[in-house]
Amino acid sequence: MAITKEILLYIGASISTGIAGILHLMFVPSSINTGIQYVTLFLVSGLAQIFWILPMVRKWGKVWNIIGFAGTTVLVGLTGYVVVESAKNPQATPPGVMELAVVIEIFQISYVIITAIILLKYNKSLNTRMK
Repeated sequence: MAITKEILLYIGASISTGIAGILHLMFVPSSINTGIQYVTLFLVSGLAQIFWILPMVRKWGKVWNIIGFAGTTVLVGLTGYVVVESAKNPQATPPGVMELAVVIEIFQISYVIITAIILLKYNKSLNTRMK
C-alpha cells in the first residue's frame, strides 16, 4: 500500500484528535474539586476525541468528517474560553492549566484544519466510496 497525501492527512487528523483527547482526560482528576460539570466536559470530550481516531483511520466518510469537524470546532471555542479566562485571572487558575489548555487548543485546531482540507480536497473520493 502506497502512502499518499490523503493517507497522511487522515493519520495527521487521527494523531491530533487522539492527543487532544488524552490531554482532556488529564484534566479529569484535577477538576474533581471544581465541579461535576468540568469533570463531565473533560471526560466526555476526551473520550469522544479518542474514539474519533477510529472514524479517521478507517475513513468512515464525509458525514463522520463533518461531525468531527463541527464537534471539534465547538471544543476549540470552549478551550479558547478557558485560555482567555485563565489569562484574565491567573491567580484563580491552577498551575499548568493554561499551558495544557493552549496545547490542547493547538492539537484541536490542527485537527480542524486537516479535516477541512480532507473535506475540501477529497470530497469527490469520499462520495465515490459511499456509493
